[in-house]
Order: sequence, then structure tokens, then C-alpha cells
Amino acid sequence: MTETILVIDDQSNVRTLLKEYLGSVGYRVVEANDGQQGLFVARHERPNLVLLDLMMPNLDGFGFLKAFRKESQVPVIVLTARDEETDTVLGLELGADDYVVKPFRMRELAARIRAALRRNELPKETAEYLRAGDLTLDRETHKVTARGESIDLTPIEFDLLATLMRTPGKVFSRLDLVDQLAESGFAGLESTLNVHIRNLRLKIEADPANPEVLETVFGVGYRIRKGETE
Repeated sequence: MTETILVIDDQSNVRTLLKEYLGSVGYRVVEANDGQQGLFVARHERPNLVLLDLMMPNLDGFGFLKAFRKESQVPVIVLTARDEETDTVLGLELGADDYVVKPFRMRELAARIRAALRRNELPKETAEYLRAGDLTLDRETHKVTARGESIDLTPIEFDLLATLMRTPGKVFSRLDLVDQLAESGFAGLESTLNVHIRNLRLKIEADPANPEVLETVFGVGYRIRKGETE
């Protein structure tokens, strides 16, 4: 079945370029010229992945992400300019899975798309239920709860949390985590990983500023506190 990619960008030449290239490598491409139209198209076309510009009129990329993540967890790759690093971080915090800097090489973009789609469609390895204090993760149902409430995670956040929870007490360096997540199709950088860690804490910790489950081992990396895992 042909996978559908939604391109949301206010520049028609960018949409045309992406539609022609991605179509030539086998994807079905639909498009929108701002976030508002993007939400409408997404609801009707059910894309497998979204390519999202951030700076757009009417509803920008940030507004789209806030609304879209309430409805869908399909991968979103942000298209960003080199001088928009702060905006890129905010996009990741709002639920984007990856980003590509403009001007980008089409081969690089295609590789990022393949990685994101592969990660999102990987079958679950085994029925695995993990617990850390009041935090639970069920790989079979792909559900996470914290303090008795269901938590929505992006595919990268879920895989990152599962990696940490499988070996409580073990300290993972950022490079370790990037390498392990690469097996699931993660193609990001260590700086991108830092944002996903922060996002996880905002969702799973009672007090993200004073994390009790996902600890930082300064100068080394991250771990799930061993004493909290059952």
C-alpha cells in the first residue's frame, strides 16, 4: 500500500518540488498551504507522515502541532531554516519527531522519511510490561500511564522510555541512546535527544524540574532510578 505524505508549506515552489520528488520515489503526496488547511487535509487523507514548515500565515506550524498531536501520533518532520534553532527546539517540544534544515538534500530528506516511517511501523518485539513507581509502560498495547493517567507519547518518546526502563539503574550516555534508537529508525542528533528527554519529563514526572524517575547523571547521561522499578 502506497504511503501518504502530507506537505504543509506556504511556499508553492517548495510544495511542488517535494511533491514531484517524493512522488517519483513512490510516495503519494498531498499538500496544504498553512496549518489550518493542513489539519483539514490530515483529517481526510490520514497521512502516514507530515512534512511541516513552521513559519506560515493563518495557523503556523506550532499551532498545527498542538492541534495535530491531540488527534494523531504519526511522525512529523519539521522543515526549518538554519537561523531558526530556537523554533526547531520548540517544534520538537510540541511533538515533532525530527527536523531537516533548509536548504536540504532530497536524499537526506528521503532517508529521514524512511527512518521515521520504519520506526512508526515496527511491530512490537514481545508482550512486555514495565513499571517504575507509578509509571507503567506496556509494549504490547503501546500504552503508558503516570500517576494513574494515560500519557500520550510520540513513537520516539515511547522507544526512548522503553529503552531506559528495560535496564533500571543503568546509565545511558546520549550517544548510547542515539545508537540504540537508531535500530528503531531514529536518525536524530544528540541535541535532538536532549529535547525528547525534556519532553518525557514534562509528561511522566510529577515535578519535571525535580525528576524522581528519569534521572540525569551529570557528565554521563540518563537512567531510570533503580529503586523505583518493580
